[in-house]
Amino acid sequence: MDIVRTPDSRFENLPDFPYAAHYTEIDAGDGTPLRIACVDEGPRDAAPVLLMHGNPSWSFLYRKMIPGLVAAGHRVIAVDLVGCGRSDKPAHKADYTLARHYQWMADWLMAMDLKDITLFCQDWGGTIGLYLVSQHPERFARVIAANTGLPRGEGESEFMKMWVGVMRNATAFPWDRFGPAKAHAMSDAEAAAYQAPFPDPSYEAGVTQFPVLIAVQPDNPGAPLNQAAWPKLCAYDRPFLTLWGGMDPVARGGNVKLQNSIAGAKGQPHHVFPTAGHFLQEDVPNELVEHINAFIARTA
Repeated sequence: MDIVRTPDSRFENLPDFPYAAHYTEIDAGDGTPLRIACVDEGPRDAAPVLLMHGNPSWSFLYRKMIPGLVAAGHRVIAVDLVGCGRSDKPAHKADYTLARHYQWMADWLMAMDLKDITLFCQDWGGTIGLYLVSQHPERFARVIAANTGLPRGEGESEFMKMWVGVMRNATAFPWDRFGPAKAHAMSDAEAAAYQAPFPDPSYEAGVTQFPVLIAVQPDNPGAPLNQAAWPKLCAYDRPFLTLWGGMDPVARGGNVKLQNSIAGAKGQPHHVFPTAGHFLQEDVPNELVEHINAFIARTA
């Protein structure tokens, strides 16, 4: 497997992101070493809050939330998915499959040996994160799902048909139309920081392939994996909370499906932020921190 690695210089002087990268090396599946990066802040002996981002973002998405979570005494880990952020990037779209993403992050989780985890996951970070919960429930003390889901080939919305159609043969990510900066007013420096991991399209195979891997079509190769995981996820009976952006066209109604299906979601104080969009970490970061800290304190 061919790997590209973003130069460290691309991550210098990013706004409100002074965090060092911590690296864990796993096997890509064919013997190729694959380096996965994360932010790791706060006391090492505290239970971890694991933050998992979606597409086309990276741990920079959590820059406004990390300080408030650390201040509450948590160990905060924000991981960069393979192909994103400071993690290594397999160079070809065909290198990325749903099964590989699941295995890569499971191997990272085991290598980090994280336990008693509070998971906060959004978009693809949620799909991958919820799959990890289904396979390793004993490692997760509680889960917070935000604008995400575990699609099982049940059909695609009009938005998803458009999105997959745009990206199926794409060789570069359309940042001007679909990047996180389009969903929230931010500075030019912040908008540039989202693109920092991708000096040119040769680094973008992962973020351009992600839409094709969303298992919404009945014949999607990833659908059987998610179908098999779904009953295990539904049986998860530890505290499970949904925090949703009400203006999100991508995961509309997904919060209700999770609330009605997952054992641990019953009776939890689920919340919708009516003015927040898909990247709610940009829209309501302080409110999210308040809900996460309160949820952990209440369910400790």
